[in-house]
Amino acid sequence: MRVVLAGGGVIALLTAVECVSAGHEVIVADQADIPFSGATSFDRHRVLRALHPGDLATTAAAVSAHHAWIELERLLSTTFYEQVGALTAIGADEAVAARELLTVAGSKAEVFDADELAAAFPHAGFHPGTGAVFESHAGVLLADRVLEACAGWLRWHAHAELHPHRRVIGVDADRAEVRLADGEILRGDAVLLAAGPWSRDLLAPELSRELVLHRQTMLYCDVPPADAAAWAATPAITSLGTPGGAWLVPPVAGTPLKLSAASACRVVDEIGGGAAPSWWREHLIDTFAALIPGFRRDWLVDTRDCHYLARRSTLGPMLAVLGDRVLSYAACGGSSFKFAPLIARSLAARLTGADPAPTGLEPLDRPLIRASGVHPTRPALRGVS
Repeated sequence: MRVVLAGGGVIALLTAVECVSAGHEVIVADQADIPFSGATSFDRHRVLRALHPGDLATTAAAVSAHHAWIELERLLSTTFYEQVGALTAIGADEAVAARELLTVAGSKAEVFDADELAAAFPHAGFHPGTGAVFESHAGVLLADRVLEACAGWLRWHAHAELHPHRRVIGVDADRAEVRLADGEILRGDAVLLAAGPWSRDLLAPELSRELVLHRQTMLYCDVPPADAAAWAATPAITSLGTPGGAWLVPPVAGTPLKLSAASACRVVDEIGGGAAPSWWREHLIDTFAALIPGFRRDWLVDTRDCHYLARRSTLGPMLAVLGDRVLSYAACGGSSFKFAPLIARSLAARLTGADPAPTGLEPLDRPLIRASGVHPTRPALRGVS
């Protein structure tokens, strides 16, 4: 089969790898370079942790993703998964249940009470009195390396074509055609739209209205040499237990310390570039100055804003069936990144006519079904033959 994929981020590239590995031909088109450095999934790191309190199916899916990423390292002949573990702040009454959940899901977990946590990671800035659950089958994915490895593997494969700087403006789901801004039409036996935060522009209004665009600010810091050893032994921390949802990614494999918080995420109307507004930068600086002992403004080496989509009703991803073997996966961000190998396998199966194995992720296992046709609207594509 010939599969056309719109997007240069982790979902499109990994789905292309899955399709090629199964013997199919792929064409990948994106508005910029492939991989696209402006894609939400193109960053220094992403956290992979399994714990989803009270949700065995999603926790088990994340454990499966842990093993899938290790398999991908072998396939792509590179390394991008730093298995430093992950810590999640959690109340003492919930910690035992969380450990049991992880054990049932096939992971390993250890509980820290507040005193043990403060003694083990005094530099990390946990909210006073907070305990945590530590997962060993977890860590940090070097996101930019993942995308570069996928693109490099595809670039040299005889059954893959990469078309950078070819912006997709619409799709005809009845004909499995992707239309480019330069007037060319890419035809396939199957089509996947996975254009990250730009996906809304490629969908019919009844679908695009179901998606909400978020923008989040992040800080990147160099830790002082005197603290380097402590930070090097720090796991990814998905929650510091603060009311504002502070979290951090440790400096691994030459990357900076990454800091952000749920309080720095907001809903926006449109994509506004990657530069972080000063108000949000100062908000995060103040947040972590109050948390991390010795944190100073001069640690900061960079700031960045990213955009990601979420379905309005669930705040998660949205898989929509637009036509026979024409799909849209509209979501991005850390959650989709960590599950990306499972997502790619499921999408590749649907695109090529195979039965997708259940993933335990409801948006994948139960996609939205929409009538086929021209997206975003037929008038917008008139005059293009």
